[in-house]
Amino acid sequence: MRVSLIQMRSVSNKAENVATADRLARQAVAEDHPDLVIFPEHFDWAGGSVAEKIGAGEESGGGPAYDMCRTLAIECGIFVHSGSFYEKTPDGARVYNTTVVFNPQGGEIGRYRKIHLFDISTPDGMRYGESKSVAPGTETAVVDIGGFKIGLAICYDLRFPELFQELMRKGADAIALPAAFTTQTGKDHWEVLCRARAIETECYFMACGQIGVFDQDGEKRSDYGHSLFCDPWGHVVARASDQVGFVTAKLDKNLIARIRKQIPLALHKVLS
Repeated sequence: MRVSLIQMRSVSNKAENVATADRLARQAVAEDHPDLVIFPEHFDWAGGSVAEKIGAGEESGGGPAYDMCRTLAIECGIFVHSGSFYEKTPDGARVYNTTVVFNPQGGEIGRYRKIHLFDISTPDGMRYGESKSVAPGTETAVVDIGGFKIGLAICYDLRFPELFQELMRKGADAIALPAAFTTQTGKDHWEVLCRARAIETECYFMACGQIGVFDQDGEKRSDYGHSLFCDPWGHVVARASDQVGFVTAKLDKNLIARIRKQIPLALHKVLS
């Protein structure tokens, strides 16, 4: 299976972001012929105020981001992983940070709401409070895509290995992680964590990031980018350049099987 990761620099303009995502994905389809396209975290909206983020939320069954991904899947005959977009909570007080996956017929085959929320302070003093606008999800998810079982996670989830062990128990062959990793943390932690999650699950790891500077309620912030693929041995087999664009790689089920036979982690587990 061929997969393209779409690396974006989203801004506080939903229509612009959705149009850019559609254009980049169609370019990837034309040039690299992927079976699956993956967008980055909250590709439809970046920055702005808490109220604006909540206002950007879509209904669970439709909206500009949802509809674009569904249409792209149908018109290009591919699987589409929405990265994530903001989905309204039932009470409207916050939004979910939600991944939706579509099959080539436009059917929704998977949905995951980000569990771990990014409420931290970086070494440079920046404060991030995702929970002010985002409500946490509670359920893990694995979807069947082209004969592969793909585990779903989002950004800050990367730091919680127990989530990925659960995806492994559910049969994941590969893991998709859309992200908007900060430059401050990304330069030290992004690649090593991606490679660790690939090694400890013996899965392909597909990490799709936002890149570049954006405005967060009047404050300039920066995303790290460096979208990449790791194979189940932990090698980085493809990486995006430091700009908006895309990168494509091929997943090989035979390699997964060979590595799991060499080091049978699932058979050696003593803790559940």
